[in-house]
Amino acid sequence: MNASREPVWSGSEAERQARIDLAACHRLAARFGFNEGIDNHLTMLVPGRADRFYLAPFGLLWAEVKASALLELDFNGKVVAGSGLVEDTALYIHLSVHRLAPGARCVLHTHMPYATALGMLDDPRLEMAGQNACGFYDEIAYVEYNGLAFDYSEGERLARAMGSKSVLILRNHGALVIGASVAQAFERLYFLERACQSQILALSSGRKLHILPQSVIEATAAQFRSGDKVGGAERTELHFQALKRLLDRSDPDYAN
Repeated sequence: MNASREPVWSGSEAERQARIDLAACHRLAARFGFNEGIDNHLTMLVPGRADRFYLAPFGLLWAEVKASALLELDFNGKVVAGSGLVEDTALYIHLSVHRLAPGARCVLHTHMPYATALGMLDDPRLEMAGQNACGFYDEIAYVEYNGLAFDYSEGERLARAMGSKSVLILRNHGALVIGASVAQAFERLYFLERACQSQILALSSGRKLHILPQSVIEATAAQFRSGDKVGGAERTELHFQALKRLLDRSDPDYAN
């Protein structure tokens, strides 16, 4: 058991909102079936800090996570706020990715079914055969499985494999996405699973995928990048706020 006497709500309003958003991320991931028992981990850096991050204590189902339950850890692996268990792979993977991967303010690692299934294939590539897939053009890195992450070297290996990409397919394992915010990272996680689902379903027909022409792929990817706002508002934030309204109606205790 790890514990700190520092109150979890002692920080700024930005920190409070960050806790609420990460708790919402856990609840939403559970709602969409991205969870797997009490395993896998969703983390984010503390606002205004580059050396501390929030993590749910091990043993909670994602459907149970509340904002006040989140631990705050420093980059030495010490709990500086909250109390609960810190699972080894969460520490070694997430601390390493937060520390080494550019833009990794939020790090989401899951064994969600379709992305995991794609990574189990001999050819694990997400093919550019659908619109959702085009949103990930040149954004996915792939890394071979090397066992459980029971030390920092394995977490660092994963972070290095990600490079400058925002998505990492862990072959024979699962997926990891990063983002500059919870909203951005969850958007990537959600549409990655949808794109993988479409590919797995299409392949299950036994028929050949129709890959889009390269010119169309590149043009569509550019459209995704240029169309990231509607009326000046970020699409990712609009989506995440809409999803949080679902939680406000059915699971409002996530914000407690």
